Amino acid sequence: LGRRLLAPRLSPKKTWEGFAGGVAGSALGTGVLALVWGLGAGPASLVDWPAGLLLGAVIGLVGPVGDLGISMLKRQTGVKDSGHVIAGHGGVLDRIDSWLIGIPVGYYGVLLLQAWLS
Repeated sequence: LGRRLLAPRLSPKKTWEGFAGGVAGSALGTGVLALVWGLGAGPASLVDWPAGLLLGAVIGLVGPVGDLGISMLKRQTGVKDSGHVIAGHGGVLDRIDSWLIGIPVGYYGVLLLQAWLS
């Protein structure tokens, strides 16, 4: 769907339009999860839904950093795929590259939001 390439030398199929869609989807998804989990109140509600939207947007912004970072490492070492379990899927590292950045940002983001909101 996208036309403007995000980082053509590192990852030739990633576009700015896909990046924007990923940020929006992450923000909406995290906002909805915060809303659903926050309905019960009490200790289960980590953050409210506006904070969930913000946190999701931040996670959506930093997720591609992990993906592009792994792509950069693969290009520098001349490796096309980081594994061979499923043909054409790039290996396990390509499946979790965004998580390597997104999970710590999400975890510490929730801690910061909890401290800020309380």
